[in-house]
Amino acid sequence: MAEKILLTGGAGYIGSHTYVALIEAGYEVTILDNFQNANRSVVHRLERLTGKPVSFAEADIRDATTLASLFSEHQFDAVVHFAALKAVSESVERPLDYFDVNISGLINLLRVMDAAGCRTIVFSSSATVYGVPDETPTPETAEFRAMNPYGQTKISGEQILNQLTAADERWNVGILRYFNPAGAHASALIGEDPRDIPNNLMPYIAKVAAGELSELQVFGDDYDTPDGTGVRDYIHVDDLAKGHVLSLAALLGEGQGHLVNLGTGEGHSVLEMVAAYKRASNRDVPYRITERRAGDVPVYVARADKAEEILGFQAEHSLDEMCASSWHWITGEHSSEDPGPENEE
Repeated sequence: MAEKILLTGGAGYIGSHTYVALIEAGYEVTILDNFQNANRSVVHRLERLTGKPVSFAEADIRDATTLASLFSEHQFDAVVHFAALKAVSESVERPLDYFDVNISGLINLLRVMDAAGCRTIVFSSSATVYGVPDETPTPETAEFRAMNPYGQTKISGEQILNQLTAADERWNVGILRYFNPAGAHASALIGEDPRDIPNNLMPYIAKVAAGELSELQVFGDDYDTPDGTGVRDYIHVDDLAKGHVLSLAALLGEGQGHLVNLGTGEGHSVLEMVAAYKRASNRDVPYRITERRAGDVPVYVARADKAEEILGFQAEHSLDEMCASSWHWITGEHSSEDPGPENEE
């Protein structure tokens, strides 16, 4: 019988791609999402993509009653936990909201899981926990440095889970720190398309290529990098989704808890990204060099060998493939349905 998985925030950008990967891997999945930052059309898109009806509940992660009811009904074997607020700049403006949803929501989920006897969880963390690292490529052993409330919530989430497993050996936890998700599913049915000016580079470039924004601002061209612009580790969202499937398999199969980076181990500069997107879209991407942003670091790349060693994970998609899939999504079927933002809950 297929193992049953609760996917919180499963209608979001990374969550929806992970849903597809989990279904393809043979799991039985139920999505929990409050659709605060995801569109309800995603459920229909996932049905078209997988050819199966989607089991989902519209609820907030802090709603203990609904959560308990779901666990009673479905008898979940494990949880993949995405549901969180995730915008760095917004977290600075609304720290209490971020602590409430990201930390209180996690504690609420863990209490319900414990009561239901389900103690296996894959936790969506972030390279944000490293702040400005001393070492790049950055290993999992780098120290925590909270640069903003969002990053602090991910650090707190990891600490809660680590202390929980230390207190109760029945808990089985996979913590995945990912770097810069990019791209979209090859079907062009799901992808990232924020409604406002994007925080992430690729959707920003995509909107410039599509003519929705006039130009890209490049924050600094005098870093100690090959072309002077910041270098980041971009990972295709499908590769990221695969990492969650491998994490879940390690937890359910061998009971092997783990903490790993998910990245490619290779960096690309802002101008490399611009050039790749121009190739993918056959459109110009006007840009303007502006001053550096406070807190930006020259190079931010994952040391990715631990994920390969423990999970057998390797990123497969190139930067050109990320850009091509993004452009296919931006210009594809989704444009006629106006899905709005597709980020995590």
